[in-house]
Amino acid sequence: MSTKTKNEVLAKLRSRYAHAGPIYKSKLLDQAVELFGLHRKSAIRALRRTPCPPGAPVLLGRPCEYRADQPLPLLKPIWLAAQQPCGKRLVAALPDGLPFYEQEHRRLSRDTREQVLSASAATLERLLHPLRAQYRRHPGGTRPGTLLRQPIPLATTPWDSTQPGYLELDTVALCGGSLDGDFVWMLDSVDFCTQWVEARAVWNKGWFNTLEQLRDIEARLPFALRGIDNDNGGALLNGHVLRYCQERQQPVQMSRSRPYHKDDNAHIEQKNWTHIRQGFGYHRYDNPAVVALLNERTGGPWRELLNFFCPTLQRRRKERVGAQVRRVYGAAQTPYQRLLEHPAVSRQKKTELRQHRARLNPFAWHRQLEKRLKEILATARRRN
Repeated sequence: MSTKTKNEVLAKLRSRYAHAGPIYKSKLLDQAVELFGLHRKSAIRALRRTPCPPGAPVLLGRPCEYRADQPLPLLKPIWLAAQQPCGKRLVAALPDGLPFYEQEHRRLSRDTREQVLSASAATLERLLHPLRAQYRRHPGGTRPGTLLRQPIPLATTPWDSTQPGYLELDTVALCGGSLDGDFVWMLDSVDFCTQWVEARAVWNKGWFNTLEQLRDIEARLPFALRGIDNDNGGALLNGHVLRYCQERQQPVQMSRSRPYHKDDNAHIEQKNWTHIRQGFGYHRYDNPAVVALLNERTGGPWRELLNFFCPTLQRRRKERVGAQVRRVYGAAQTPYQRLLEHPAVSRQKKTELRQHRARLNPFAWHRQLEKRLKEILATARRRN
């Protein structure tokens, strides 16, 4: 049925529906449901609606409660400060973000606050659609490390996700699309249990610099390091990292993923995109002076903003329904919230985390990150 025919049939049904009794109205609704495939409540709204002018499109379905021009100025700074999360994660970030928004911008009325907090994840996705930018894919830069594939076992079974301290590691090339010459790499890590993230810049992915930054990452973790899992790249699959993990009082478990199976490191691969690429872009960082600036950014405001104020989703289980696999996720939480709820974290550490978070402001950190990123880009463009 063409749109013109639908409009003509709806106009006739609507005129009859306006003057019909209860019994005849029910029959007209049955006809509308059968002809247009509408839900009965949608058919009632369609037949009660005032006729549209000739040539105007007929809008069926529930009326829109939100327009992008109303809450978008409010959602935009919160969305940017939370590092551009999806709708489900933004729903969890709004209760913490609104008080900081009122401190930085303006007081909100009760109706506005309730309207924003009651918005669903799908509504937020629709409202934020004009802000989302398209990003290009980036070439990989992993070179195989074949010397230690025998002593370092494959991670064929999932880790114990109930204990914090098991990290997935990966390196990301900030090469601007070309792997020629020397440039900066990002050593990215994420905790399997709490989603706590750490990242450090490394010049040219050498073993000494990589191991030095790995030590710094372990020193800044709010829990003990129990294990690391990485791909088959030579930056982490070498004897120096192996000795660092094994020659200690309590050895750190070390494992690697299967070659050409990125799903084995799905957690860190996802963080490479949401944290590294969206945070640092696709520029080429080929000036050694930028390494210290990047580490100052990732070791300070960057890590605290992501770990204390940016909620993440965590898969709980898989359910098979026929031929399809359904993934069930828990409520969106920040890594900080997961640490507070975890029984393995000591009371003293939880108290330190609460006191540290009380001194933070996500909007101030976001402005500082944007300012430092401009300085980093300006330094990267200078000649060595």
